[in-house]
Amino acid sequence: MVTMSSEKGGGRRKNDNQVSSGNQNQAGTPTHDDSPNHLVYAKMEAIVERMQDESNGVPVRTVKSFMSKIPSVFTGCDLILWMLKNLDVDDQAEALHLAHQMASHGYMFPIDDHMLTVKNDNTFYRFQTPYFWPSNCWEPENTDYAVYLCKRTMQNKTRLELADYEAESLARLQKMFSRKWEFIFMQAEAQSKVDKKRDKLERKVLDSQERAFWDMHRPMPGCVNTTELDIKKACRMNKPASNKSGPSTSTEQKENLQKDVITLKAKLDRSNIKMSKVAESYINYFEQYIEYDPFFTPPDVANPWTSDSPEFWELEKQGKDVAARRVKRWAFSLQELLADPVGREQFSKFLDKEFSGENLKFWEAVQELKCLPQSQVIEKVTEIWSEFLGPDASCPVNIDSHSHELTKKNMAKPDRWTFDPAAAHVYHLMKTDSYSRYLRSEMYKDFLQGSKKKVGIICKVFPTK
Repeated sequence: MVTMSSEKGGGRRKNDNQVSSGNQNQAGTPTHDDSPNHLVYAKMEAIVERMQDESNGVPVRTVKSFMSKIPSVFTGCDLILWMLKNLDVDDQAEALHLAHQMASHGYMFPIDDHMLTVKNDNTFYRFQTPYFWPSNCWEPENTDYAVYLCKRTMQNKTRLELADYEAESLARLQKMFSRKWEFIFMQAEAQSKVDKKRDKLERKVLDSQERAFWDMHRPMPGCVNTTELDIKKACRMNKPASNKSGPSTSTEQKENLQKDVITLKAKLDRSNIKMSKVAESYINYFEQYIEYDPFFTPPDVANPWTSDSPEFWELEKQGKDVAARRVKRWAFSLQELLADPVGREQFSKFLDKEFSGENLKFWEAVQELKCLPQSQVIEKVTEIWSEFLGPDASCPVNIDSHSHELTKKNMAKPDRWTFDPAAAHVYHLMKTDSYSRYLRSEMYKDFLQGSKKKVGIICKVFPTK
């Protein structure tokens, strides 16, 4: 058949192209598996092989027209009809899409058009020879394209005339390779002489197959170049894969993907704050606390960090003559208030007036539990439960049912953290309710004003120089 002889001619043509490209890429010729699209190519080629089956394939024939013959062609209608009958496609639109994809990848082509597509009509199409299939990892050079275009200009055939974009490409290549154009012209002339010796029908098929090859690798303007590699696929191909052929690869991949999902969910749940807001928060924090940093604000007594004198801390522990700046610090947060022994005592008195002093007592008992020796933990847990949370508790605290149930379950295996859910709930109640009311109370305001008066009296008696 003509197709078989075209493959032989294609083999000779490949040798000519290799000579014209200077035997480049001999050391590192890409293989089939190096292409990230090799799976797509394999599926398409399997379909093409079924299409070319002599008994059940697409009907390929030689069409006789006025004073000429068109060898080895089939119509678009025959192709779509075969797809609907032999492939798992839903409708004609899907069959057309599949045919278009196969044509754009160079497996079939229209004999009279540079645009590689398929229409459901009586347009004639031809199968590409396997030698020119993209799975052979073709990477044609511009010199090869220049030889091909130059050869086309030597043949006085209407079907071989250059299109406008091809003529522009030839002019551009002639300017690019001006120094070696004589060599390119000689290569084109030699290939043209070889082509003239072939059979007329064979030459028609070869010319159309070579034209389709270049239509795929150097497509006309407005057409997609399917030979360009997807950068994402290429990167995935170049990543080293450990135990690529091992049986546990799929399991490992599944575990890795599950870890990635967990990590991404954690990132979504995490609150993101702008760096400007973070910097502003830090600045406000340090400006607020600079008055209480002995390195920046000299205290009334010697700095304990530089003088090795504990007098400063002894004065802090005493409840007498509490400095106004110390009372101001209580308003920063509940944590600051409870960290100061005097502040905790004042807050305890306020809670007793509000009939909620058991909340602070319970929280203090839980903090004390965490510091006890292990031998005393179980006894202390039982004591706290009996006093604050048990059914007959002498000083019951009011917590939500969820926290109470968690604490009740934790009592089955008592440890230092048994009451953490209940303590967290109580602390939240004090922070959002009792603490804010304490700062607005007359008790705190009077204590703050009294501290300021004492400071003013001290300044008058002991004026600073």
